[in-house]
Amino acid sequence: MGFREELAADAAQLESGGRLRILREIAPEGHGLCRCDGRTYWNFSSNDYMGIAADAELRKRFYAEYPDTATPELALSSASSRLLTGNTPAYTRLEAKLSERYNHRAALVFNSGYHANIGILPALASKEDLILSDKLNHASIIDGMRLADAEFRRYPHLDCDRLEAILRQKRADYRRVFLVTESVFSMDGDTADLRRLVELKKLYDCILVVDEAHSVGVRGPKGTGLAAELGIADEIDVLIGTFGKAFGSTGAYAIMAPETRTYLINHMRPLIFTTGLPPAVLNWSCFVLDRCAEMDAERAKLRRMGETLRQAFGANTIAGDSQIVPFRIGGDREAVEKANYFLENGFLVFAIRPPTVPPNGARLRFSLSAALPEESIEQLRRLI
Repeated sequence: MGFREELAADAAQLESGGRLRILREIAPEGHGLCRCDGRTYWNFSSNDYMGIAADAELRKRFYAEYPDTATPELALSSASSRLLTGNTPAYTRLEAKLSERYNHRAALVFNSGYHANIGILPALASKEDLILSDKLNHASIIDGMRLADAEFRRYPHLDCDRLEAILRQKRADYRRVFLVTESVFSMDGDTADLRRLVELKKLYDCILVVDEAHSVGVRGPKGTGLAAELGIADEIDVLIGTFGKAFGSTGAYAIMAPETRTYLINHMRPLIFTTGLPPAVLNWSCFVLDRCAEMDAERAKLRRMGETLRQAFGANTIAGDSQIVPFRIGGDREAVEKANYFLENGFLVFAIRPPTVPPNGARLRFSLSAALPEESIEQLRRLI
């Protein structure tokens, strides 16, 4: 069998098992709506949690700040890596704003959350170290652990007792131990016990890395995330946030000590060897950080909608209080059929299947946005 025939056979096998993925063309229309395959749907699959990305009026306000559209501040490329000529003034302003937002700790901006997660751990962890990761951490964190020279182990999801047992047994065998978790988990919508993780970090002299991709913008004072909501953000050694979800922009950032920032600038390959973000994107991120800080009403609305949907799903969902509400189904084909049922009734939601979730763990992932009217949740409830 030739190369292309092998690829075709793989696609056929995926399709027969209900796991073939395709790229759909989806156009945002604002107000919680999108257009797909010639039809308009309520969008329950976007990570535009605060409704910023699809807000046309907000974009107009942003561009109105630049009467001269030819200004370098709206340039669409940096044309270089940050360590050469790509570190434009917009980077300085954005990192200063982030530092101020996080109690004047050091901030470093990356091209994406994926860049952050495949670069930070490999830069910081060596052969003498151990990385302990929640089993349901995002694929980018898993890839980062694989790229690192350190040994790594995955502890059962949210099981801090098991994590402590590993630390009690293994901590003395390693120079450094890194504890890695998401704060709000991307597929289950549940939350890590960050207070307990901070306690374990201190007790066993570990380094705590927390990915707040699905928490920043949505939780905490001015949208600074779950750790800030709990009053422990300063205890997190490396706190990672993304601009590509609730903030409706592109890129990611990490909050850390100044020494950690300097080390990453000198050793983190996805930072050193990639072209910097365009000034237009960086300035938009600055703009939406300020806008999102004012959106307490939208954050409260998301919490209400999430609670309403969890009550509607009952035993078929997972306990939590986030804007991510899974509807557990189990079988891959059954999940696809259920997604199609909602599509037929005007709701865009996709089936999440292995390997994104464990085998027999297929589900629909309802991702809520403050742009959705609460009436859409009531319409959805009538279809369950």
